[in-house]
Amino acid sequence: MATEPKPVSVELKSSLAVVQDHSRHFSDFTFVYPVISRRSRGLSIGINVNPDKICNFDCIYCEVDRRIPGTVSRVDLNQLRDELAAMIHFAQDGGLAKEPKFNEVPWLTRDVRDIAFSGDGEPTMIANFEEVVQVVADVKREAGLHTTKIVLITDAAGLDKASVKRGLELMDVNAGEVWGKLDAGTPDYFKLVNRSNVRFERILENLLETARARPILIQTLLLKVHGQAMDADELEAYCARLNTITAGGGSIEMVQAYTIARPTPEAYATRLDKAELEAMATLIRTRTSLIVQTFD
Repeated sequence: MATEPKPVSVELKSSLAVVQDHSRHFSDFTFVYPVISRRSRGLSIGINVNPDKICNFDCIYCEVDRRIPGTVSRVDLNQLRDELAAMIHFAQDGGLAKEPKFNEVPWLTRDVRDIAFSGDGEPTMIANFEEVVQVVADVKREAGLHTTKIVLITDAAGLDKASVKRGLELMDVNAGEVWGKLDAGTPDYFKLVNRSNVRFERILENLLETARARPILIQTLLLKVHGQAMDADELEAYCARLNTITAGGGSIEMVQAYTIARPTPEAYATRLDKAELEAMATLIRTRTSLIVQTFD
């Protein structure tokens, strides 16, 4: 008799090794890696277009160890195509279910929930973003994954680049979704947490313009800095930024509010507990009327 699949809420406990470890390296692959993602509700195949570890943010909570030099500096489209096709086949054929960590949740390893641009740096910084999206869309179609999403996880700094805009248009017709980062309400807090030379106003403008063209998700990491969570004024300013996007004609499908789950490079950047995260999420819902999903 067939066994009923377990509900996702039971499977994806944060204590599972496969949830805690989101390594961007798998076997001898360079650009492709599998993870079990609570936000994707199952298997996400990651596309690491930044194995060189180049990023325009230097977030205090980033888990990428930049003390170890990166590798290749340009995405080889043929290699990417081969790796992605092989990983999809490996998952669908049941091979991934037998791998360490993934064998904790074998029932989740055959269904590819999404293919996500999320690596060791900012995906929109690469020169050939549009071409990379086309390769992913082609492989996805050839594998029959018509409803599988293509997700761009981005700090939003490069969303105004012409090649990125063309890539987003390709994503739009291939079940694409943009997950844009917004961790602050003011330029000062943005510099404190994200440590970027990019103007905060550019991030906000890019999120608004992108959200006018298609619904986006906002990803917000909430944490403690030197033991202090985002204060009330900063949280109000953050909510005001979200309201500016929606008032300006942008569509925000959801806010994903989460906290630190893995070791950080800065010891003073620490996680919120569940009650603290939920309290902040409740205020965001109240101030913005948006759907807010939490991950502690």
